Amino acid sequence: MNTLAHAGPGPWILFFPLFWAAVIITVITLLRRFGRLRRYGPAGPGTPRVDEQSPIALLGHRFAAGEIDEDEYWRRLTVLEEQFGRTTDDKGRRR
Repeated sequence: MNTLAHAGPGPWILFFPLFWAAVIITVITLLRRFGRLRRYGPAGPGTPRVDEQSPIALLGHRFAAGEIDEDEYWRRLTVLEEQFGRTTDDKGRRR
C-alpha cells in the first residue's frame, strides 16, 4: 500500500503562495516603472517628459550648441511659449 498518498501535500505547497507573490510584485513593479516612463520620462515624477522634436527643445539644443546667443534664445523662447501655451505659475516660474 502507498503511504505517500495519504501524507498530505508536503512542504512544497508553501512555494505556491511565494511564487504568486513574486509574480504579482513583478507585474506591479513593471507597470509602475513603464507607466512612469511614459508619463514623465526617465528622470521620474519631478520632471515632465519633453518631446525632443518640439520647437522649444530644438531651440534649447541650438542655444546649447552655440548657434544662437542668449538674447536670441530668450526672445524666441518667449514667442514659442506664447504660441504653444507654456504657462508660468503665480511666482513667475515656468511649469
